Amino acid sequence: MTYPPNGSAPPGQATPTMPAVPPPVPPSVPSPRGGAVTPAPPPDGPQRRTAWAEGVDRLRSAATTEPGRLRVIGAVLAVLVVAFGAVTAWQMTDRSAAADDVLNRSQPLTSDAAAVYRSLADANTAASSGFLAGGQEPKDVIDRYTKDIDTASEKLATAASNTGTGTPSAAAIAELNRLLPEYTGLIERARSNNRQGLPLGGAYLRYANDKMQTQMLPAAEKLYKEENVRLRGDYNSATPYPWAAIALGVVALGGLGWAQRRNYRRTNRVFNQGLLGATAATTVVLLWLVVGHSVARAGLNDSYEHGVRSLNVLHDARIASLKARGNENLTLVSRGAETVEVGDKVLDKYDVAYQEQMKLLGGPKGTDGLLAQALALANDAAGKDPVEKATGAMKVWQERHLTARDRDDAGDYQGALDKIIGTAADKPTRVCFDDVDDALETALTHEQTQFDNAAKDGRGAMTGLAIGAAVLGVLAAAGAVLGIGRRLSEYR
Repeated sequence: MTYPPNGSAPPGQATPTMPAVPPPVPPSVPSPRGGAVTPAPPPDGPQRRTAWAEGVDRLRSAATTEPGRLRVIGAVLAVLVVAFGAVTAWQMTDRSAAADDVLNRSQPLTSDAAAVYRSLADANTAASSGFLAGGQEPKDVIDRYTKDIDTASEKLATAASNTGTGTPSAAAIAELNRLLPEYTGLIERARSNNRQGLPLGGAYLRYANDKMQTQMLPAAEKLYKEENVRLRGDYNSATPYPWAAIALGVVALGGLGWAQRRNYRRTNRVFNQGLLGATAATTVVLLWLVVGHSVARAGLNDSYEHGVRSLNVLHDARIASLKARGNENLTLVSRGAETVEVGDKVLDKYDVAYQEQMKLLGGPKGTDGLLAQALALANDAAGKDPVEKATGAMKVWQERHLTARDRDDAGDYQGALDKIIGTAADKPTRVCFDDVDDALETALTHEQTQFDNAAKDGRGAMTGLAIGAAVLGVLAAAGAVLGIGRRLSEYR
């Protein structure tokens, strides 16, 4: 008897097979129209990340290792040091340019504007002095008048070439250029009529003086004030401390110090040559910046306190004396033709104007005028002596003026004239005025020299600082990178 093999079916029956496993049916997605469902697409593979995200991950991963931390530290130190050098160079370039403008542009233009004012006032005084001398004017008076007009024209041309269009200074210059030929024409008419002995000459002279006092000198004063504003602005740009650069320098030094301390604690090595060199270069720049700018600031402040302020007061004092002298001359030219009411009195217009200028010069109390201010601002004997001489001459001038007025009021016109423009034997006020003017010119020359010296010292203290800071900043950054690089080489 035979048996079928194990697992085979009995005779007459088919061999059973395992049922087939149907493939998995993907989840269905309902049709939006409610019809038959559609199978959902198979899910995609892992989402691809952006390069930025991968870079951040790599950086985060690298920062967890010592080499990665060193690279970050080196990059931060290099950026800090370079930023310190760049900001220092930028700020000191601006301050150095402003200091150069103070010395070579704005202050000279301020002096030129003052020279315009002074020359116009002196020309007006010379014209009235020549008129009083009679038909044949003294040659020295004519030469002085001509020189003053030429100086005013020259300084106006210089100011115009250094002033932008559309500014208040440009408007003042244009006004003076328009009025100057009109004024000189009136003076020539006054001279011509005076030579012929015609009374019309006095009217022309008074008209010319009125144009000078009410139009030309105010325009010149406006120009002078505008240039002073520009000068003050240049000082304000040159003297402030470069706090941004100083702060960056302190932060950079702190970072370098921290990096070296960290290096010492991890390796027990006292010095890292690269980091040490970077620290030395950064320290040099920071000290140079602080000390150099402090010296420059001190020099510029000194040039302003003992130069510009003194020059401004002395210019004002000289102009006041010139106005006083011109009005004194016109008291005899007008012979009382023009008067003003002061309280309940009717006084000569030009004598009142003379008194006002002398009060401005000497002060109501004799101790608080422009000359007293100039004396207080002078900081050495060379500056005080000429101001004291001017003060003494002014007092004698006032005394002699009273004598001249007494003679004129008494009807002695010739005696009054001798006391105003006479010879030295007559002790005229002309000599006193010349003494005041000469002393003030000496004081102005001394103060200008003081300004130049102090301003040059201030500007010189900034020389090379901007370029030096940029170069040392790059060297310091290179030192920091090399120092960190040496540590990184130990991990390779």
